[in-house]
Amino acid sequence: MKVDLRSDTVTTPSPAMREEMARAKVGDDVYGEDPTVNSLEERVASLFGKEAALFTPTGSLANQLAIRMLVSPGEELLTETFSHIVRAELGAGAVFSGITTRTWLAPRGLLDADAVLAIAKPNSGPYQVSTTAIAVENTHNFGGGTIQPLSEIEKLSEGAREMGLRMHLDGARIWNAHVETGITFSVYGQYFDTVSVCLSKGLGAPIGSLMISTRDTVAKARVWRKRYGAGMRQIGILAAAGHFALDNNIPLLSRDHHRARLIAQECNRVAPSTVKPSEVETNIVILDLHQISISASELVASASEQGVSLSALGPKIARLVTHLDIDDSAAEYAGKVLSEILQSALMAQ
Repeated sequence: MKVDLRSDTVTTPSPAMREEMARAKVGDDVYGEDPTVNSLEERVASLFGKEAALFTPTGSLANQLAIRMLVSPGEELLTETFSHIVRAELGAGAVFSGITTRTWLAPRGLLDADAVLAIAKPNSGPYQVSTTAIAVENTHNFGGGTIQPLSEIEKLSEGAREMGLRMHLDGARIWNAHVETGITFSVYGQYFDTVSVCLSKGLGAPIGSLMISTRDTVAKARVWRKRYGAGMRQIGILAAAGHFALDNNIPLLSRDHHRARLIAQECNRVAPSTVKPSEVETNIVILDLHQISISASELVASASEQGVSLSALGPKIARLVTHLDIDDSAAEYAGKVLSEILQSALMAQ
């Protein structure tokens, strides 16, 4: 059996999704004439209680367009130490927008509003960099799919407004947070000036993210999307996959969460130090191998030999992610393979 748990980006479009893509009405999006992408942008903006949205090929671009709209060159964006924006976008904010970042460290990536506000330094004058925006990731990828507490988002938003700071939500996996908590997208959206969401992770579309904000902000971002080389033409074919994903796949995320916990429970059964199932909130499982005589790369290699693919995030940290293409039998098999490898490592100590 082959079980690919490297990421929820590895899904392939279902036959039904492909049919919708084939039927899509299209036009030239650079001219604003693609009816399917226009309707997707309007739909997603409305979901989050915003005026407008902009389709992008990647989540990184959606994030980069958003923070460029909020932070001027030479100014500062605050975000968590292991956030996607600073760890997985290859310094794009500095390279393309002249944005400097400063980070706070949070266990499991969980937001502590007071800690963030304590390091914010707006209006720092001519001798120190000024903070102008804060980015929050929900769910937090490298934190293990953790869901940010709404109470902390509210507190941070209130404090940021008082300090004249703007807020960005990296909501690549906000769908997972919504399914697990029941908090509506519009509630999340009200606390942020800009939002990015991804359709090609848990929702199973082959490509596509959106940057969401006011009409004026999105209009400015559209210019920068073209400037970055991401002006696209008949992309209704891709936007149709996004519509299908929103119509059909959001409720299915709860299955991913259940399967992630099943795998975590199996690993915890033989090696309790590696993971706490109670901390697996959505579809991401982080395995901490510091107390076991096996490295992340060794675990990945051993699992791969038995058809299970996962990722090494560091010398002693591994990550696995459940998704639409993983069913119960695949999750059970992965749990069995990983638990047996961990048990062997423990016995060899």
